Amino acid sequence: MIAAFDVGYPDDGSAQAAAVVFEHFFDTKPRRSYRKRIVHVEEYLPGSFYKRELPCILELFSEINEIIDIIIVDGYVFLGDRPGLGKHLSKSLNSAIPIIGVAKKYFAGSNPVEVKRGRSKNPLFITACGIKPEDAGELIASMHGSYRMPTLLKEVDRLSKARGSVSGRFTVDNP
Repeated sequence: MIAAFDVGYPDDGSAQAAAVVFEHFFDTKPRRSYRKRIVHVEEYLPGSFYKRELPCILELFSEINEIIDIIIVDGYVFLGDRPGLGKHLSKSLNSAIPIIGVAKKYFAGSNPVEVKRGRSKNPLFITACGIKPEDAGELIASMHGSYRMPTLLKEVDRLSKARGSVSGRFTVDNP
């Protein structure tokens, strides 16, 4: 299974971690969606974004019942020669699961694989560990959706920003 994660930050100082779990990159709907409100969140520190986001992702990851073969994060695996969110996540998971980072903005010196989707002139910036970045780029390019952002990555973004304090697991019938 594949899990895509995102974290949203409402105005109240909390965070809302979200994940969608799906079987194939071309799936149109997740098998299951997860969302968790996290009350105590680190302050944002420029250059150390992972310190804020990583604990939220790990807390939600611990509640996922499926066996995850690949993880997608909103952001970079590597920031040039420094580890980004994805690499820190990989280290936290003992490098057991390949991580694909999908970023919307270019980070100078990061050397990402650029993937253009749909009619967008703006690429997505793909970095990875545990999988070749070129292969990761092909997988992201193959995801469902005719726009720049694949359908399931838009869905996890939406869940991370959804209002309300609902946490838990949501099942979607997707045989």
